[in-house]
Amino acid sequence: MDTLQAIRTRRSIRRFTPEPVAGESVQQLLAAAMCAPSAANQQAWHFVIVDERELLDRVPEFHDYCPFIREAPLAVVVCGDLNREQFAGRFWVQDCSAATQNLLLAAHELGLGAVWCAVYPVASRDVGLRRLLNLPQHLVPLNLVVVGHPAAAGEAVDRYDSGRITWNRFA
Repeated sequence: MDTLQAIRTRRSIRRFTPEPVAGESVQQLLAAAMCAPSAANQQAWHFVIVDERELLDRVPEFHDYCPFIREAPLAVVVCGDLNREQFAGRFWVQDCSAATQNLLLAAHELGLGAVWCAVYPVASRDVGLRRLLNLPQHLVPLNLVVVGHPAAAGEAVDRYDSGRITWNRFA
């Protein structure tokens, strides 16, 4: 699959089979995530892999938008690492967002399904995830990406809208 095709056909997947995600695939997801651009190449990210069923099942207690995590075999928590952030906390969100997009595209390329579940800046989700995973203070959870083998394929949707484009300046 070429890059443009992957971008155009990737969909958020919220239904998963119970089949585990192979360790090699997890490694490939993380390698792709770490290829993302980052401000001054600071790479202010840290990834927490969650595959313990008990932990996955507890996420909906504080994150009401991802009940489907109870079906998934894996989640990747994408965190900003404030110890690596060189710009007083100004760019870790962009860096981690770029890493997340790479991870989502890699999952699609590998035939996996994935969905981005926002954590930051919702305080209850942040606190819940910190407690559940015992995250150190310098790691700020931006999101969790739920990953697994899709139980159903997502339909590709053409989202191009020329009405949302302005060239050079507004009249």
